[in-house]
Amino acid sequence: MVARPPVRVSVVPMGVDDIPAVHEIERASFAAPWPTYAFKQELEANRLARYIVARDGERIVGYAGLWLMVDEAHITTFAVAPDCRQQGVGRHMLTEMLRIAAAVGASVATLEVRVSNVPARRLYEKYGFRPVGVRPRYYTDNNEDALIMTTGELSSREMRGRLSRLADELRERTGEPAEGGRAGDVRATRPAKARGTVRRAARRDMERLSGERSHSDTSPEPGGDAA
Repeated sequence: MVARPPVRVSVVPMGVDDIPAVHEIERASFAAPWPTYAFKQELEANRLARYIVARDGERIVGYAGLWLMVDEAHITTFAVAPDCRQQGVGRHMLTEMLRIAAAVGASVATLEVRVSNVPARRLYEKYGFRPVGVRPRYYTDNNEDALIMTTGELSSREMRGRLSRLADELRERTGEPAEGGRAGDVRATRPAKARGTVRRAARRDMERLSGERSHSDTSPEPGGDAA
């Protein structure tokens, strides 16, 4: 077997021009892929959303997104190109998602993952996510339950130390120089007095989105070693 060349990942904000490449990965990763217009709407009209892509040179090899719901960052989608899995792409993106979450003022990050997706669950646990509940029959393709996973306080010494250590391990593994904030184009959160209204509106929108696109099990390396 011929060894695959290592993936040299850079993580940057997703743009509209990235959607065709993102959608190729989407279709290869999920049984019920999001339509292209959904990504365009998220980028252009959803002020609560932050989306990133992972690049190997000019090629997009992964993407991820989150919604900022006042003080909670909800990771809504996460996928890696099939031929680039098990090469650290998921770790790069998860590191950046959590950095963005902390930068915009989220206190915790949360996500849903299929109960059967053990590789992804192990990755999330490594990054400080812990099971906090179950959404019964969440995935419409097979009615599988979703496991809700949430981090501890992102500003805590334990989480900051964990993320710093994992970032160092990732740089050592890939031989990359230390870099910070490569996808740092983030916007400010709303004033505290607006939080109640924003939280209610955000949760309504998230429930609608989850109903339409409940395939998104936020799996960075579906079917493989989530590394």
